[in-house]
Amino acid sequence: MIALEVGLVAFVILAALFVAFAEDVIGAIVAFAALTLGIAVIWVLLAAPDVALIEAAVGAGVTSVLFMITIAKTVGLSRSKSASTAAEGGEHTAQPDGGLERRFRPINIPALVLVGALAVPLAYTFLSLDPVGAADAPAVSETYADGELTPHGYYLEETLEEAGFPNAVVAVLVVYRGLDTLGELIVAFAAAVSILIVLKRDDIL
Repeated sequence: MIALEVGLVAFVILAALFVAFAEDVIGAIVAFAALTLGIAVIWVLLAAPDVALIEAAVGAGVTSVLFMITIAKTVGLSRSKSASTAAEGGEHTAQPDGGLERRFRPINIPALVLVGALAVPLAYTFLSLDPVGAADAPAVSETYADGELTPHGYYLEETLEEAGFPNAVVAVLVVYRGLDTLGELIVAFAAAVSILIVLKRDDIL
């Protein structure tokens, strides 16, 4: 299992690097869909199938398809590579072996420094978390060591009295984080409308 997890993480990192530096737009979109599927598998291994389903549907599904449709409706799938090259003021030169002069973009040093600066606190936070499956983790324990209720325990004990919902999950989605849920619905609606606009479905709009 550890080998599988390490392999998935390495695959996601390599795919993300390919997306960032690839000159071929179509290849970058395919790599993006692949890395989101890898992330979805990681969520499954972390016992979060609901998050994995959303990641696969939105990331590998809707987003990738929307990218493809956008390119097809603008420069066209067959001309996406040449269009991106022309935007930079040059054209690829064929090599004797049939390859391209440059397959990847040059490294953006300021962006690399920014990503590295963000990676440090994220890595520290990740390494500070309890191990996956720990029996005393706050996410699955009702009380801390001092007897105080964890968020998990609080929702289980206080949800019915405070929110009036016997189901703690529904109470969290509708009451405790209602504004967040509303924001997610707005984002989903905006994404659906954007897809219809790209497809020119005026009859539905």
